[in-house]
Amino acid sequence: MTARYAAAALLVAAWMLLSWRAWRRARPARQPARPAGGWLVAHASQSGLAQELAEHSAAALRAAGHEADVRPLNQVDAAMLASCRRALFVASTYGEGDAPDGAARFALDVMRPAAQGRLAQLQYALLALGDRSYANFCGFGRALDHWLAAQGARSLFDRVDVDRADPAALRHWQGELVAACGAAEQDDWQAPDYQAWRLVRREHLNPGSAGGPCFLLSLLPDRETSWQAGDIAEVGPRAAPDAPLQNHREYSIASLPADGCLQLLVRQQRHADGRLGLGSGWLTERCPVGAEVALRIRSNHGFHLPPGPQPLILIGNGTGLAGLRAWLKARIAAGHARNWLVFGERHAAHDALLAEELRAWQAQGLLPELDLVYSRQGQGYVQDRLRERAGRLRGWVDEGALIAVCGSLQGMAQGVEEALTEILGAPAVLALRAQGRLRRDVY
Repeated sequence: MTARYAAAALLVAAWMLLSWRAWRRARPARQPARPAGGWLVAHASQSGLAQELAEHSAAALRAAGHEADVRPLNQVDAAMLASCRRALFVASTYGEGDAPDGAARFALDVMRPAAQGRLAQLQYALLALGDRSYANFCGFGRALDHWLAAQGARSLFDRVDVDRADPAALRHWQGELVAACGAAEQDDWQAPDYQAWRLVRREHLNPGSAGGPCFLLSLLPDRETSWQAGDIAEVGPRAAPDAPLQNHREYSIASLPADGCLQLLVRQQRHADGRLGLGSGWLTERCPVGAEVALRIRSNHGFHLPPGPQPLILIGNGTGLAGLRAWLKARIAAGHARNWLVFGERHAAHDALLAEELRAWQAQGLLPELDLVYSRQGQGYVQDRLRERAGRLRGWVDEGALIAVCGSLQGMAQGVEEALTEILGAPAVLALRAQGRLRRDVY
């Protein structure tokens, strides 16, 4: 029995070593450390907002005559930090405190305990982005701040925590950049530069559903506008047609400019007391068809579709179909047909969102792998279907497949992460994230 246990231990150790080596080989080559001088402006982004704010921060520094090098945190290594004298960090958080995809490799490779004083030469400032509805608000930004301080880096001013892109907090950050970093004064970055769009159609997709009503909205702009698959529509909701509100709401765009309109998939939300949600209530009920909608498009760099014919695995649920649909449309337009969609909803009789369109693509050979999973019919969830088709999934990944996940953070996204880890192994999942082959747009 002892020999059997020893043999098993050796097999496990060998598997771990091989997995680790495979992950190391799969990782992209490191960028060489740049010499000291100027500002490093590093962003840890999930939806693209952190990158956008990092670019604004760098522009403010450059306008005052400073050099500023903007890069994802995944492209920053220990050597670069050790040679850096001044840095700005703009860090979002994934889920309940995790590093976003744009910082996963940095968190694994660089953020390790070390003797204090390793970064004693570094002066820094940190802008943390988050959402107070999560228990671990700005969790990764706070963790990064604490780690930098533990390494001896000196903060130029207190960390600025931002709740849902709050304009007041961003103005505070701008002011601190001017006062403490010598940046140039600029107009408010988040002043809503909305464009006038017109709601031309609202189609109820799930009548009779046990869930909230889901609508496909079609909007036309007042001037020519362009976007990419994966981009975000920021909508300025109104309490009534003549009463604009301050806080915008974000929605994945479900169409391409070639479709002739911008489309959104919006589920109507209600509070416990029956009140309609702010953004969804405006778009699905209060805004009359034909009325004006204030909307602007924000580039979502981290969820843009990479070029190339590599296989594509799309995973999502609910209104997450919006972003995945735009990706499918872009792939089909480019002539790439190795597409696989795993999509979950409640019941086929009421919640088969856009199923006719998906089936048509399947019949045309443009979506050869289509798994529609209905939880209220005893079919489980998308993560369960991935486990059932684990062999197929591994085969596609071995062929270089890109994986995109879009939909609810709670439940689906976490379940998919666990399933992928079980099927592929933790080192392989980390490697996919570092290579940009595992992309997520979750909320």
